[in-house]
Amino acid sequence: MPKDLLTYTATQEYLTSLVPPREKEMQDMEAYAEKHNFPIIGATCGYYIYQLARMINAKSIFELGSGYGYSTAWFAKALRENGGGVVHHTVWDENLSQMAKQHLVKLGSDDLVKFHMSEAVEALKKTDGPFDIIFNDIDKEQYPASLPVIKSKLRSGGLLIIDNMLWHGDIFNKDDVRPATEGVREFTKQITNDSDWIVSLVPMRDGMIVAYKK
Repeated sequence: MPKDLLTYTATQEYLTSLVPPREKEMQDMEAYAEKHNFPIIGATCGYYIYQLARMINAKSIFELGSGYGYSTAWFAKALRENGGGVVHHTVWDENLSQMAKQHLVKLGSDDLVKFHMSEAVEALKKTDGPFDIIFNDIDKEQYPASLPVIKSKLRSGGLLIIDNMLWHGDIFNKDDVRPATEGVREFTKQITNDSDWIVSLVPMRDGMIVAYKK
């Protein structure tokens, strides 16, 4: 096969085509993100986090940064099939929180979700753990400072999932020293050099790190 066929775009489109059909409400959430250029994890990564939550039979999940509930919906779907539990949805913005509630009500998942209107890391500090999964999708310059808090709240054998770890390819640009880009680089360095974690970076969409806490 010619190497030029194995492109980023072709790979991502192929991965998306393998995701089973979603509920209409989920498709509506995806359409809104595309129309308004709102950053959600997308169908491929959404299905992946759902798979991970099912694999470890997760019951307690904390999201650091939840937007209007797209990732929350995937986690709640897994919890329902795992027999119940709670996923913590955290955002600063009241409008996003209300949007999330409306979507999750329509999906019949709102009973599995606890909503926090707060800065995400502060909400995690104040919420009793430990958690089976922590999902990190906050502002990237805040990633490094979030890791010690995450580590203290995640159970041994739990999963940390971090979004945007390829950061649109900007991490490969040595001249890019913006705080967000440096935050992604520093977080990656910290967690991959910490022997308490088993870490892989999956090049789906914008890159996801999945880290197992020993």
